Amino acid sequence: MRINWRKPVIYLILYLSGSKIPEIIKEIKRVANFSIEDKERYQKEKLKKILLHAYNNVPYYRDVFIKEGIIENNQINLNNFNRIPLLTKKIIREQGSNLYSHDYKSRKYYENTSGGSTGEPIKLIQDRVYEEWNNATKIYFNELLGKRLGEKEIKLWGSDRDIIKGNLTLKDRAINFLYNRQFFNSYNFSKSDIRNLIQLNNRFQPVSYWAYIDSLLECSKYIVKNNSYIVPPEIIVSTIGPLDNESKNLIESAFKTKVHNQYGSREAGVLACQDSGQNELNVFFWKDLLEISADGKLLITSLNNYSMPLIRYEIGDVALPGNKYYGLCDSTIFFSIENVIGRTLGYFKSENGELKHSHFIVQQLFFRDWITKFQIVQHSIDLIEMKIVGSKNEKEMSEVEKLVKNFLGDSITIDWNFVDAIEPTPSGKYIYTVCEIN
Repeated sequence: MRINWRKPVIYLILYLSGSKIPEIIKEIKRVANFSIEDKERYQKEKLKKILLHAYNNVPYYRDVFIKEGIIENNQINLNNFNRIPLLTKKIIREQGSNLYSHDYKSRKYYENTSGGSTGEPIKLIQDRVYEEWNNATKIYFNELLGKRLGEKEIKLWGSDRDIIKGNLTLKDRAINFLYNRQFFNSYNFSKSDIRNLIQLNNRFQPVSYWAYIDSLLECSKYIVKNNSYIVPPEIIVSTIGPLDNESKNLIESAFKTKVHNQYGSREAGVLACQDSGQNELNVFFWKDLLEISADGKLLITSLNNYSMPLIRYEIGDVALPGNKYYGLCDSTIFFSIENVIGRTLGYFKSENGELKHSHFIVQQLFFRDWITKFQIVQHSIDLIEMKIVGSKNEKEMSEVEKLVKNFLGDSITIDWNFVDAIEPTPSGKYIYTVCEIN
């Protein structure tokens, strides 16, 4: 057993701050190994509670529930659950604050956006209770995979602040120290950056990685091509994009360890992850209800965000069903999924040919009310096209251009192309970042 003083210190700080995370972890451990029948009962009870809250406190849902017969004698009738219309990004934009709970200001709320994975970012309201369930779930499944709270980890991730301001905040650095975490910004990922990551890995010798799939792939290609020596971590959690078998085999060959596919979103947090056997992705049923429609569309109902309930939210991903499920009306609710056919982001190239993660540019388009939908295309080293469905905002366009040039190089030209629609590929897949450079 590895000595780990950080875990009790973290729990003490959480307790003193009034955080419910330790209690939520106990609750998760209590229900995680329930039978399918008990999981169903547990999830339905949480579903009823948030539906009743939505009826009593959220103007949009009050009207919908009355119309569709979801409420009877002030009680939720789950027999009509499938009659609740799908919540789309278009509806969220049109309804705005009608989707907020009357009491959201008392819930320690904060604003967020969707991940932009369909090129249609939307503004969301989330709160402390939602965040605590999300963080507790992360701690739980990391421990399930073999990495205890406070043990060494490398977070191979993107940081806007690190690019724009030049460093992480003092708070970020303190949290990383406490959690025994080394943060490595993968927005910039040249060959020298990859070598620096390998050196950090061999010096720090992390138990685990929490990483962008694209960054893992680029690093793995370098390791294999150059036969680089790397001290294997015990586990890798891959996220923010789909993990296919070819990518999985490459990463495992390079890092000489298991990689676990994790699925999540900015709208709902972590949603599912492979277990230690690397089988189907187990859905975190205590925090979200997942449906898969007949045509494979993934629908999410968040069970803990009372500030802005997302009920039957069409997230924009397609999922392959797993073997653990139950029926609710004409809907199928899944406790496991085989895989998610999501949308990769990938890397663009700067003027000196270095890799730059496209997610940095994507995030500069968040919280822009004048953008309804977008697609970013790098046609050449010095030309980026911004396809935009929306209206012009010269001031904010200039702000975006400045940030993109700072990221990719001053020689980059940004071509703003305002269009009526952005069509998916013939296969139906929507690609929102495209690099045409080989």
